[in-house]
Amino acid sequence: MTGYPRSSNVREDLESSLPGQTGRSLEVLNSLEKFVAENINHLLKSVDENWQPSSILPNLSSEKWTQAIQEFRDSAARLTDELLVVLVGDMVTEEALPSYQTWLNNLAGINDQTGNESHAWGRWIRGWTAEENRHGDLLNRYLYLCGRVDMHAVETTVQYLIKNGFNPGTENDPYLGFIYTSFQERATKISHRNVAILASKAGDNHLRDICGVIAGDEARHEKAYKLFMRRIFEIDPVGAVLSFAKMMKKTVTMPAKLMEDGMSSNLFGHFSIVAQRLGVYTVHDYASIIDNLVRSWNVTHLTGLNGASAEAQDYVCGLSKRYEKLAERLTPPAIKRKFSWIFNREV
Repeated sequence: MTGYPRSSNVREDLESSLPGQTGRSLEVLNSLEKFVAENINHLLKSVDENWQPSSILPNLSSEKWTQAIQEFRDSAARLTDELLVVLVGDMVTEEALPSYQTWLNNLAGINDQTGNESHAWGRWIRGWTAEENRHGDLLNRYLYLCGRVDMHAVETTVQYLIKNGFNPGTENDPYLGFIYTSFQERATKISHRNVAILASKAGDNHLRDICGVIAGDEARHEKAYKLFMRRIFEIDPVGAVLSFAKMMKKTVTMPAKLMEDGMSSNLFGHFSIVAQRLGVYTVHDYASIIDNLVRSWNVTHLTGLNGASAEAQDYVCGLSKRYEKLAERLTPPAIKRKFSWIFNREV
């Protein structure tokens, strides 16, 4: 996943001490458990129904495996260095899954305390993690087989990112957590989908299909988290809208923000610039995601709000337009830099 330029121009001075959730959010989460239990089989696919990386990549046990690999590598040779950089950044983000599961498991009211709890939230966390785990595996193997990147540098970056950790600023609050995941699943879907489009244009249909199936998973996960949050808006509109405003005021921290390769500084920032230049993930996308969440949760038409909650409603409902105006003024810097991922070539 990529990033976006932070700007104080769109960070309104809504009260910095927006109320956090207490017993009310735990009560709401408990009431949602039955709903999750009844729908979990629709939100996640069965293992037998799911795709696996080995069903998409060349079969190395076949008699014609050398021809399959050569054709695979010939297709990958058509990719630009810029697209490879974005692909590696997306893969590194997916590979930091242990940090994301740890974070999810710390959200109040849904945590899986023993590691194999039978309650619906525990089954959701483990099922989501199991599906997401295939994404990093698939992209990692693609990059290894294509021969276009320095896998040692890529693997070093993955280790650094997991070691450095991940703090989305959700304060272990489940409302903030579900707002964050709703946003990020959609952002990741957009990023993978756009890489698939660029891969197709370059003539690498293998990568097109790989990013396409991953984007499909992300779309399903996005739907699930948005559904959780929609139910929260129905049950606790005041708490939900205050949390929505609080999360947006913080701005959404990208999962790979702390990536590094042991050589260059601000690796994530430069990766984000390349992604913006290619149109894989931009400020326009950030604005469109906010607008999508506002519409999905019917925030504009919430009633019974007053004081801080009414201010929060006004804030989030006008935020996408502010980012769109910012996007119209922004041009990604035309700087070049070397990436260890592609053998220190400059892009």
